[in-house]
Amino acid sequence: MSDTLTLAAETRDRVGKGASRSLRRDGRVPAVIYGQNKEPTSIHLEEKALVKALSSGHFMTTVVTINGQRTLPKDVHFHPVSDRPVHVDFLRIRAHETVTVQVPVHFTDEDESVYLKQGGVLNVVAHEIAVTCDAAEIPTEIAISLKGREIGDTIHLGDVTFPKGVTPAVEDTEYTVATVVPPTVPTAEDEALDAEVAEAQAAEHAEEVEAEAAAEEAEADDADGEGDKAE
Repeated sequence: MSDTLTLAAETRDRVGKGASRSLRRDGRVPAVIYGQNKEPTSIHLEEKALVKALSSGHFMTTVVTINGQRTLPKDVHFHPVSDRPVHVDFLRIRAHETVTVQVPVHFTDEDESVYLKQGGVLNVVAHEIAVTCDAAEIPTEIAISLKGREIGDTIHLGDVTFPKGVTPAVEDTEYTVATVVPPTVPTAEDEALDAEVAEAQAAEHAEEVEAEAAAEEAEADDADGEGDKAE
């Protein structure tokens, strides 16, 4: 069942890039609540409370009550350098509304697999699976057992057992979720190539930092612009 959370928020009197920057300096995060054919509501949240909620690892599958409104997080914009949240979009939902969400995949029973003894490696293709379910019954994860899995096995969407009332949003049962592959043994050429790549990355690091700093304002401005369009 989905987790629930209550976040306190205040209505934004002003919108736009300048107002959003001012809020962030005060430790607040601009956000918008939209949906249900109602006018979008511009709000701002305490950054510390939001970061704590994000650290749970399943914020995007959590029903969040904001000022009495039941919502579901739909998008979080992060700063390209500091990785701080700079804008959040929330979708209004009803108590038992049918919703489509991305739910993290969790693999279990690895100690009962065969591929580990064979030296195999699990190659995860889909870290999340889009599912449709009741808003009050959103699973925090989709568990997939690795019991008996051997090298060469492919785990398809049709192999996954979903909780009651939860169905995959993708109809293709052959959609690949993960594969079990043989171990990769590095060669001398691979090691030499890795050394070259590492050297190149070190040389480019300073340029990347400078580029990220230059993109800082642009990214924040983009988040403000997207939020203001929804408003």
